[in-house]
Amino acid sequence: MKYLVLIYSNPESRAIWDRMAQQDRATGLEAYAALNEELAASGELVVTEALADPSRTTRVTVRDGQALTTDGPFAEAKELLAGFYLVECETRERAVEIAARVPEAQLGLVEVRPVLSSLDDFLL
Repeated sequence: MKYLVLIYSNPESRAIWDRMAQQDRATGLEAYAALNEELAASGELVVTEALADPSRTTRVTVRDGQALTTDGPFAEAKELLAGFYLVECETRERAVEIAARVPEAQLGLVEVRPVLSSLDDFLL
């Protein structure tokens, strides 16, 4: 089963990162590197990516067949998606175990969602 581990950021978590000493930032990035290596070695990692700053976001809306775009960030959002892991593992419990290793989990900013494997899953 595939699971998407979503990593969020908010103004509080961003401020914590900005206040960290360079060595503490390096330690946080090492935690990601170790998790990436472990998941790649176990065959559970499908893909992981960090996302660009929300100010580089473009929202797309279609009106009367025309695509309209609005540049971000979007002030109404309290939390913004910062990155993700797409993993393939045997159980939800294993996906939660992986998510718990993401540093942002200490701030309650990580969630796990099953990935629907086909359009038929939408009908259930």
